[in-house]
Amino acid sequence: MSEREIGIWGYISECEGTEGRLKAFPDDFLVEEIPLEIKEDPEGRYTLAFVRTRNWETNRLVRNLARAMGMSRRRIYFAGTKDKRAVTTQVMVFDAPLEEVLSVNMKDVAILNAYRVAEPVFLGDLIGNRFEVIIRDVGENALENAECTAEAVKSKGGFPNFFGVQRFGSIRPVTHIVGKKLIKKDFKGAVEAYLGNPVELEGKEAHEARKFFEETGDVSESLKLYPKYLMFERAMLNHLVRNPGDYRGAIRSLPENLSRMFIHAYQSYLFNIILSRRIEEEYMPELLEGDIVMGVEKGLPSKRELFQVKEHNFDRIKNRVSEGKAVPTAIVFGSEPYFAKGKQGEIEREVIEREGINAEDFIFTDLDFLTSRGNRRAILSQVMDLRISFNGENLSLSFSLPKGCYATSLLREFMKVDELTAYG
Repeated sequence: MSEREIGIWGYISECEGTEGRLKAFPDDFLVEEIPLEIKEDPEGRYTLAFVRTRNWETNRLVRNLARAMGMSRRRIYFAGTKDKRAVTTQVMVFDAPLEEVLSVNMKDVAILNAYRVAEPVFLGDLIGNRFEVIIRDVGENALENAECTAEAVKSKGGFPNFFGVQRFGSIRPVTHIVGKKLIKKDFKGAVEAYLGNPVELEGKEAHEARKFFEETGDVSESLKLYPKYLMFERAMLNHLVRNPGDYRGAIRSLPENLSRMFIHAYQSYLFNIILSRRIEEEYMPELLEGDIVMGVEKGLPSKRELFQVKEHNFDRIKNRVSEGKAVPTAIVFGSEPYFAKGKQGEIEREVIEREGINAEDFIFTDLDFLTSRGNRRAILSQVMDLRISFNGENLSLSFSLPKGCYATSLLREFMKVDELTAYG
């Protein structure tokens, strides 16, 4: 499978790549959330905890934590989702007593710190993330090539702000496929895409279960084959066993945030294609008339402040961009689209037209939590505190990124390796 299948191609730097492998081991990829400040309140209802995990995807972690603590997963809040193959430290808030949170005992899960707070956190309540990454099996001149790329990224104001492979599933990138079927209201096709699509890298047990379901469509027998760790797939199958043919209900059996992820993944796929096309047509990182620019507040792009670049304001906005106070954007298409003008807008409209979709597709009447208005997203992401070292064998990078930006999208710019083939 190629990264083109998630809409990604092209680079903005002309440096040679370092090559190499990512995440050969979970400990090669350390992620630590940079949270918004949440003050301690000894009388508060909730418990905030810094949770360090190894090899845990966030949705599965939350479900297992809820089971271990004997409570609903809706009583566990988190600010950001994390990929499985990594060591992560993230902020979570529990609607549970402090002592109960501190007593959590799960494999590869550690509560580093916990205290009472007055309110929960919600998805997006982050400043960003810190990363420490090891790239193994690099090619010749890896350090020289990495330093060249670092300088290029700095001079261009950042790296292409692609949605990384984690958005689509690192091992089995199918969430965007499920998402497109959902917006077309093909609930049967969405369920089959999620349950099927076997990939050998997922492991023999899961591969054979998905293959059996795809070949037979036998829900009851498939349920016997799906391993217990595929808990969301099993939830779907259990629903279909009890309610044959109710594919809409099978979608409802999933956590709402996971179902929304399918829609967001498809929107991300469309954004990636548009960004790739802009790179291909050499329409970035330069600011052009017709661009829609997003203001920057406290170092983060702000969707509350959008400007159309026109002849009369071009110089003023260009200065704001060069000062880091604004950034050009591309469309994240949804029910309320806001297109750019000029060549950039032509690319946006052409991609949407080729996909055969329209704004109304993103409106759900009976599953309203899936409705997505869309927005604009920065086409470049800045890198903070970048440090590079080489021990003669492996290349190490440490850096910080704003929330919503993907380390793997930065790392592909350094490695010049297909993101879907870079994993250990």
